[in-house]
Amino acid sequence: DEVQFDVGFIGERDKLILEFFYVTGVRLSELINIRVLDISFDRKLVKVLGKRNKERLIPLSEKLLKDLSSFISSYNLQNYLFTNLKGEKVYTKLVYRVVNKYIAKISSINKKSPHILRHTFATHMLNNGADINAIKELLGHANLSATQVYTHNTIEKLKFVYKQAHPRA
Repeated sequence: DEVQFDVGFIGERDKLILEFFYVTGVRLSELINIRVLDISFDRKLVKVLGKRNKERLIPLSEKLLKDLSSFISSYNLQNYLFTNLKGEKVYTKLVYRVVNKYIAKISSINKKSPHILRHTFATHMLNNGADINAIKELLGHANLSATQVYTHNTIEKLKFVYKQAHPRA
């Protein structure tokens, strides 16, 4: 079942916010501060400023790049990527509301924060065979212990697969 987004700028922005979190795994603070110029369409990357003022480059999918390009040109965005109708960059509470509104339409989970999408990004990467050190870099973690928090679901999945498939389990 496809989630219906509002028509026009707000709907398109909201959809892109959710997509951006899921495709990149960025932190809320990083998403809010992304400028149009931080996106390199030819290199298919976005530059974000993480914790401790650490800059990192995150790959972007073809679909997200196409959607971003269309969004930026349709609304002639010059500065921040995600803004309100007045052109001011979005703020924490607004992004929380957007994420909450749309996750509520598809899930009954209690925690509907932007961080859930970061968590989902990491879990899906792990479940699809990504190396944990690569995920650590993508998430901008200083040490691996921070990334290992995301392996919990994966370990549960491994136990399940093991029980199902191992002859001596």
